[in-house]
Amino acid sequence: MSTEYCVRIDRTACEGIFACLVRDDRFEEAPDGLVTIDGPRDADEAGKMSISFNDDRLEDARLAARACPVDAIDVAVIDDA
Repeated sequence: MSTEYCVRIDRTACEGIFACLVRDDRFEEAPDGLVTIDGPRDADEAGKMSISFNDDRLEDARLAARACPVDAIDVAVIDDA
């Protein structure tokens, strides 16, 4: 079952610990040593990014968010399909 959801990353809060990378392989280390995520950006502003997905990987994203020790990742469901 696919679910539409948004992943928000506050790169100003990210400390480059990368606990998220082992829980969801869409998260990556950016050249600046902070986290980024693979996917089309909804918005990039002042160190924050927002990316929407419509797939069956919501739980992976939630695991990545819970693993972040500085709470730099937020996952919000937009709509159940």
